[in-house]
Amino acid sequence: MFVQVIQGQVADPEQAHAAMDRWMEELAPEASGWLGTTAGVTTDGQFIALARFDSAAAARRNSESPAQDKWWHEFTSVLTGEATFHDTEDVVLDTSGDPDAAGFVQVMQGSGNNPDRARELMGRHRDEWTAFRPEILGSEVAMYDDGDYTMAMFFTTEAEARAGEQKEIPPDLQADMDEMNSLSAGPPAFFDLEQPWLYSPR
Repeated sequence: MFVQVIQGQVADPEQAHAAMDRWMEELAPEASGWLGTTAGVTTDGQFIALARFDSAAAARRNSESPAQDKWWHEFTSVLTGEATFHDTEDVVLDTSGDPDAAGFVQVMQGSGNNPDRARELMGRHRDEWTAFRPEILGSEVAMYDDGDYTMAMFFTTEAEARAGEQKEIPPDLQADMDEMNSLSAGPPAFFDLEQPWLYSPR
């Protein structure tokens, strides 16, 4: 799998949303290899999107199409500055429900010093985590640049996500979290998408 993370600042979230909807209607049917996109704008106008393709080659074919180039040129008009990109085939998906049904998505970005160990920890105690935090519908982690990452967490609702954060974590799961935190190079940045835009092939 290949993921491209796209970020930028927007002045009008509705214009950005309309542009993404237009991509879904007009370009998605011809985007071979496209698997879905998670996107949205935070309350302070930060746009972020994670676009998934089955391969880097598929993403490249899409980006090289004249229709995509035209759409992107139009989309940049809603940005107040330059967009940034992170491309990677180092992707970890974990689904315990239907992420497309999420009512709230929290995106985290940070840097770690041991990506291999982080991958191991993310694969542990999946059934226990599902039982403990049933409001989590899944996660998507894109890793790049020797330890940097973008993680999207999909929740049923923001209220249920906040309630889950307050629960006392069982010892085994807390040990995993403590070790994961120890691998971090610093506190992550959080991007809360209170009204996420979730797109999948029809």
